[in-house]
Amino acid sequence: MTHAIIARKAGGPEVLELTEAEVPVPGPRQLLVKVAAAGVNFIDTYQRSGIYKVEYPFTPGSESAGTVVAIGADVWISPSATGSLPLKDPAATRSTPWWTPTKRFRYRTASTTTPRQPCRCKE
Repeated sequence: MTHAIIARKAGGPEVLELTEAEVPVPGPRQLLVKVAAAGVNFIDTYQRSGIYKVEYPFTPGSESAGTVVAIGADVWISPSATGSLPLKDPAATRSTPWWTPTKRFRYRTASTTTPRQPCRCKE
């Protein structure tokens, strides 16, 4: 089990709640990253408040960094990789100095990593 902060509906900070969740298993072309730090940005507050539409339950934290703990099929990771992976949601545009462990595990498709990162989907 792990923990996540989620919002089940649009609203202010009062809609955020700490929940328990199963540790997910990555599917094809996915990585499972154990998040060490996640940034909560203005876009997250807009999404939480309903200004920007999201699917609920919603977990804030559009950028994060952590360690790859599992890989799905069709993903290649360099043997020289350190295990650390910075992640950024492409929709995030601004950041604030508020850092929180909003979700300890997060899926990312390998195609969202940048060319400098030691991971990619197999062709």
